[in-house]
Amino acid sequence: MRSDPERRAAILAAISGRRSVRGFLDAPVPRATMEEILVAASHAPSATNTQPWRVYVLTGAARDRLSAAIAAERATGAAEPAPEYPYYPEAWPEPYLTRRRTLGWRLYGLLGIAKGDRVASRAWQDRNFNFFGAPVGLIFTLDRRLAIASFLDLAMFMQNVSIAARAFGLDTCPQAAFPHYHATIRDELRLPADEMVVCGMALGHADPDAPANKLRVDREPIEAFATFREE
Repeated sequence: MRSDPERRAAILAAISGRRSVRGFLDAPVPRATMEEILVAASHAPSATNTQPWRVYVLTGAARDRLSAAIAAERATGAAEPAPEYPYYPEAWPEPYLTRRRTLGWRLYGLLGIAKGDRVASRAWQDRNFNFFGAPVGLIFTLDRRLAIASFLDLAMFMQNVSIAARAFGLDTCPQAAFPHYHATIRDELRLPADEMVVCGMALGHADPDAPANKLRVDREPIEAFATFREE
């Protein structure tokens, strides 16, 4: 059955309206809202209905403790630890390198961070671990005994979280920075040994005055990524 125009428009708007927000208002998100978002997200597909995702929802003191623990580790000046799985390639081929650099230049331009300013860059990176000021921090994990397909399942669950949040006027930012501090996260959240830290996510009300939230990114035209074959 085809959806009616109003319903179709609402669904497409939720998808196209999703963006990575890097500045949030200090406005709480009710637990009931988070529960509704996560229940909706749990309808994501997964291989043979394995539903491998796990998510830790951090607010208040629990969120602050994790942020403080990571900040203390970073304050030592030690090199950033390696994550438990390779998120980025060792070398970026094109066109991905150009896309990545373009995003970085635009973002740092909005923030007033000059090229080569390592102090300012480090200070901005530190904000990752405060969830960019969001009242809700999410840590996503997977059972490390599973195979790579479970990452696909988790990714679809996370996308559902981001889209469901839009239904409540909330925004998100997936954060690949957190897995680098998996040991600290494991200790703070008392994770079982078989859980791998995969990603973090900030969730809350976007701050319209945050310079970073003025960032807009380009999307490739459909011709660049889709191939239609009819014969």
